[in-house]
Amino acid sequence: MLFPAVTWLVVFFVAPLFIVLVYSFLERGTYGGVVWQFTVENISRVFDPLYLNTFMRSVYIAMITTVICLFLGFPLAFFIATRPPKRRNTLLLALMIPFWTNFLIRTYAWLTILRTNTGLINTSLMSLGIIKEPLPLFGNDFAIILGLVYGWLPDMVLPIYAALERLDWSLIEAANDLYASGTKAFMRIIWPLSLPGVVAGSMLVFIPSLGAFVTPAILGGGKSLMIGNIISNQFLAAHDWPFGSALSMLMMVLMLMATLIYFRSTTSKGS
Repeated sequence: MLFPAVTWLVVFFVAPLFIVLVYSFLERGTYGGVVWQFTVENISRVFDPLYLNTFMRSVYIAMITTVICLFLGFPLAFFIATRPPKRRNTLLLALMIPFWTNFLIRTYAWLTILRTNTGLINTSLMSLGIIKEPLPLFGNDFAIILGLVYGWLPDMVLPIYAALERLDWSLIEAANDLYASGTKAFMRIIWPLSLPGVVAGSMLVFIPSLGAFVTPAILGGGKSLMIGNIISNQFLAAHDWPFGSALSMLMMVLMLMATLIYFRSTTSKGS
């Protein structure tokens, strides 16, 4: 009975990863593609300061995005989880509605809002006389982080909501009966019991944010790139598939480490 699932994983998951791994140790052809000659030059190029700085900057942006999503998503998940069941369904539906629209279209919508000279925010503020010069809202890290937070916030809210929805609220009542303050009840009961959802939501936000290339390409204006854009350019523009594969392997190793940390933390919490 496992044959269909195992076949699917091997064909569409293991085999592509193996191809990327092999390509990372090959040489680039004169006109692109690969030459079947073994080399470790691509791996050494990955540790060039230029690419390492871009990679670390991508990690920084992904971490900032995750933290902002956590600070916005936890109160929202708590609010939804404490509503009556009928209102919960309505609020969850409202949360999921943006997912029904293509991610690319939603990103371009932010482009019309944040543009420097023709964006909705700057044109409105300048027409009202509030500012004399356009605000630098586009083509920087602020625009990228804003787009990533907007895109991945539901991925933070849903796991936290799932953890809070199963919470035994009689524990909070018991804490109140024992004269525990709201802060202490949150830190000693709500936060520890919601931690699996927090970790899962953080993983669901951090991993796609680290590999993002659509949002930086559009909202970064070509000036603020992340590692996903570098990898995309290696395959599509430079036609350097081996080096693009080496960069992809570096990113996948980091994501694998983050996933292992997630499983380790959830296992230790469960024990």
